Amino acid sequence: MAKEGGIRTLLAVIMGVIVWAGLPARSLPQSSTSVQYQSGNTTVTGYLALPRSQGEHPAIIVIHEWWGLNDWVRQQADKLADQGYIALAVDLYRGQLATDAETAHELSRGLPQDRAISDLKAAFDYLVSRRDVEKDKIGVVGWCMGGGYAILLAEDEPKLAACAVNYGALPTDPANIAKIAAPVLGNFGAEDHGIPPAAVNAFVAAMKAQGKSVDVKIYDGAGHAFENPDNTAGYRPEAAKEAWNRMLGFFNSTLQQ
Repeated sequence: MAKEGGIRTLLAVIMGVIVWAGLPARSLPQSSTSVQYQSGNTTVTGYLALPRSQGEHPAIIVIHEWWGLNDWVRQQADKLADQGYIALAVDLYRGQLATDAETAHELSRGLPQDRAISDLKAAFDYLVSRRDVEKDKIGVVGWCMGGGYAILLAEDEPKLAACAVNYGALPTDPANIAKIAAPVLGNFGAEDHGIPPAAVNAFVAAMKAQGKSVDVKIYDGAGHAFENPDNTAGYRPEAAKEAWNRMLGFFNSTLQQ
């Protein structure tokens, strides 16, 4: 009887596999994994979130805040994968992580800009190399420090198709603006003392002066990092929800049309 029960169990497992294999692609679960790719002579690691459906998809490079590649950033990548994007969250700190402002400040100050850009371009090249990525539909999004690096990548990678900046430092030098080919979307806080509205408006004016595509919103009553609920004092849920929806609309029009 025990043997007969074991056979029944095995048959049930086999049938389950057969049924699973026959499910339509849209029913496959979203998956995520750690991936490695080359940045110069160094192997770097990123967090890759894949959408539920199979086939080719647009892709988005996700750049973390000054805290590093933490759970909140991975969640943003997962949410983008749920929307049909292949999302690659880079690790600019290469394994280091901050949980307090002092450490975050040290890590961000100690990050060589040229190395960070090299790692971001390597992430772009890695996505291009994947068979499941639409090569001409790769965008970037970043928050805080990552927002600043998102716009820097837009300056250095002419094939980038879209750039979303969330309260990141912005260029105003006409020479730097001239190098930006991708349309840019920005979300900023009116109470952000590090990146004040005057700096944001100067960026918008510089972009428009050169005929660049730019869509920026400054949220009243919001300061820096207003989209992250871990920022308990500064989190603004309504503004965060609208900013997220603005980004989804932006990426839909630039990467999925």
